[in-house]
Amino acid sequence: MNALTRNEREAVARTVLELAVNNHPGVMSHVVGLFSRRAYNVEGILVMPVGDGATSRIWLQVNEDERLDQMVKQIEKLEDVLTVRRHGAEHEVFVRLEEFFR
Repeated sequence: MNALTRNEREAVARTVLELAVNNHPGVMSHVVGLFSRRAYNVEGILVMPVGDGATSRIWLQVNEDERLDQMVKQIEKLEDVLTVRRHGAEHEVFVRLEEFFR
């Protein structure tokens, strides 16, 4: 359980990373494994197939800190990651989910 209060969580600067990836078993494991090995917490994950299902889109909500730029560079090196885009914390995908679960 997260020990931060709601106000403390809102004070932490967050970013949403949007990844386009090849869709096959093990891709999500490679992406989150990268974060896990570097002890970098992922606050939220959403994954959906795109088009015919050959690719998927992964949205990761993460905290902003000095390691994030390096994490993005490492993600871009993964074989099945096609693109990485960075969005602000106000990205619609997580804002709508938070509203839904309130």
